[in-house]
Amino acid sequence: MDANTIGQFLPLILIFAIMYFLLIRPQQKKMKEHQKMVENLRRGDQVVTQGGLIGKVAKIKEENEVEVEVAEGVKVRVVRSTIAQVLSKTEPAA
Repeated sequence: MDANTIGQFLPLILIFAIMYFLLIRPQQKKMKEHQKMVENLRRGDQVVTQGGLIGKVAKIKEENEVEVEVAEGVKVRVVRSTIAQVLSKTEPAA
């Protein structure tokens, strides 16, 4: 390969590098943070689901399921990955 051929591929390589740093890398970081947040869910945490339900974690069920109390006595089973945000954390039991 001569310098002319490398010069032709340089813009393509630069575009890929820019796309990686502006799009792919931040998305991977966001996914890691979300996964960590979901793994650290505890009973009593107030959460928001992707559907917009706000409630307290009543029970951590199987590895991918959480029971959320949306009103007094009303509990809903939710897939862990659909938890969008933790509003308030509970203190760990001493």
